[in-house]
Amino acid sequence: MAAHASNTKRIWTVFVILSAITIVEVLLGIDKPDVLFHHDFLSLSYLNWIFIILTLVKAYYIMWAFMHLEGEKSSFRWSIVAPMFFLIIYLVCLILIEGDYIHDVLKTSTLRWIF
Repeated sequence: MAAHASNTKRIWTVFVILSAITIVEVLLGIDKPDVLFHHDFLSLSYLNWIFIILTLVKAYYIMWAFMHLEGEKSSFRWSIVAPMFFLIIYLVCLILIEGDYIHDVLKTSTLRWIF
């Protein structure tokens, strides 16, 4: 009978990777470099794009590690990951469109108290 392998190294690897991504997000959120914050791409600052991409990477890695997707077949993995990414991208676009609309309304309207 084979002995059960210890997952200590894997747990620490997952912890370090997720911590590093989180630390980068927090430092960028605190510092807000002008190069990233004041330049836009598709009416969204580079900093916001970095946050969105890093959050998607963290979500994928959490699914990869904690849902044990690394040992599954590729087709099964994609059947779980692809809908999640499409849903997240859809929700992010929806939030950005609505946020931009409210920003424009607040900029041009005298009825700021409604929002």
